[in-house]
Amino acid sequence: MKNIKSIFALLALSLGIASCSNGTDDPLPVADNPLEEFNLTGSFEANGHALEIYSEQEGFTMGYNELFIRIKDLSTEDYVSDATIHWNPVMHMTDKVHSCPRSEISTTGEDTVYKGFIVFQMASNDDEYWELNLEYSFGGTTYTTTEQITVNAPSNGKRTVNVFTGTDDVKYVLAMMPLTPEVTVNDLSAVLFKMETMMNFPAVVDYTVAIDPRMPSMGNHSSPNNEDLLFDADTGIYSGKLSLTMTGYWKINLKLLNDQGDILKGEDVTEENEGSSLFFEIEF
Repeated sequence: MKNIKSIFALLALSLGIASCSNGTDDPLPVADNPLEEFNLTGSFEANGHALEIYSEQEGFTMGYNELFIRIKDLSTEDYVSDATIHWNPVMHMTDKVHSCPRSEISTTGEDTVYKGFIVFQMASNDDEYWELNLEYSFGGTTYTTTEQITVNAPSNGKRTVNVFTGTDDVKYVLAMMPLTPEVTVNDLSAVLFKMETMMNFPAVVDYTVAIDPRMPSMGNHSSPNNEDLLFDADTGIYSGKLSLTMTGYWKINLKLLNDQGDILKGEDVTEENEGSSLFFEIEF
């Protein structure tokens, strides 16, 4: 009888231990990262904070870069909401320094995620480099940090950004926004800026970017149903339609016209002239 009572006591004790173990071994909930589908392009620690920069690309790339920013308070491991962020990318060349076109940084639907874009008009090299200056404020305090970054040339070698001087003696930066091309009529978008000073690149509005896509390897044929890129005041970008009738290499010949219809850069494609001096390239 004593043995039976001992067995029941042991069983009860075992169940109690199992119950306590199940109550404490459950994994702690992990906060979702709203940017987990993006690449962590850069992470800098300064002022007791970690500044995380995310992108669809694997790194900073020459041309248009849409970037997302989060700020983590390292003392609490919490991400900061209601911050105000400003940035200024600066290229240190061997003989001068300059900035590049960039947007303001705005909030998103996620209260700890901020976004904007930068157009890097040249890549880093062994002797010349980019720095990203960041100023951010929250909780009544303003912080600053400067970090050196590497900007890579496009891995496919295709041109997606043009830097040129127009017939009006103004220097422009024209960049194609990311595109996943398909054999169809694609939405094509670009941003256009002018260089007012080495550090100031205001957006250019109400111009026209005329397009004429061609396949040089296929008799330089074009495609139907293309639409020139026109300025959209709501988005601040130039939008049009790009018709691609087959896979392969396409040269998107461009002409930039001002609001008076004057051609500032680019030429018509003719039998004598196979391509414009102003163009984008894609291959798929």
